[in-house]
Amino acid sequence: MPLQIGIFGRGRLGSAIAAAADQTNDLEVAWLVGHEATEHLSPVDVALDVSHADGVDDHLTWARATGTDLVIGATGWDPALLATSSRCQEVGTDAQHPAIGILTAPNFSLTVALLRRLTLTLGRYAAASPEHLDVAVSEVHHTRKVDAPSGTAVLLRDALAEATARPAHGIQTTSLRLGEVVGRHDVHLTGAHESITLTHEAHTRDVFALGALTAARWIHGRRGTFTFDDLADDVIDPLFSSTTT
Repeated sequence: MPLQIGIFGRGRLGSAIAAAADQTNDLEVAWLVGHEATEHLSPVDVALDVSHADGVDDHLTWARATGTDLVIGATGWDPALLATSSRCQEVGTDAQHPAIGILTAPNFSLTVALLRRLTLTLGRYAAASPEHLDVAVSEVHHTRKVDAPSGTAVLLRDALAEATARPAHGIQTTSLRLGEVVGRHDVHLTGAHESITLTHEAHTRDVFALGALTAARWIHGRRGTFTFDDLADDVIDPLFSSTTT
């Protein structure tokens, strides 16, 4: 029986997720909504929130009340909202607060998850280098994107901060909003003698739609709060431990 999913957000990503789900045999879209009231929504196995930051609180409340696993792909929302969800997980499943799985993802691309791991390595190299090396993050998105820096840029900035033991606010992070650019992120390491730049560029939103469906499959049946990076641990980390025989 197909996994029933619901989608909060009628924008380009929400529509792309619905279209991608229609091409699968194991997923079925029960509803795709914009700003409609949540009390009228039918129960589903997993809901995906790719709406606006101001809707996340209501969608979290609905998911906890209905026992629906939730994937949050909206950006610019307050992560402190998850604190209530965490307390609900601690008390276990009951009629008022069913335990659910919540997965947060500033970016649904597994390649971006790989980029984050490479960024950590780049940052560790900068920290170990005998000469000072500048590190920075830059990003470009279409003109309709409201938040700046993007959630992915923040993810990469924080990875550099973690790896270099520098404060996040000290990592140069720049944003441009131009035309119809789907999304480009660059991680820079520059010294007096050489430079390295890691680049990820999304050509279509399909990559994010497919990643969102992977997240929906992965979170269903899990209990607690996770990130897309937890999902990536299962897929990407084994690549770093493989040995050639």
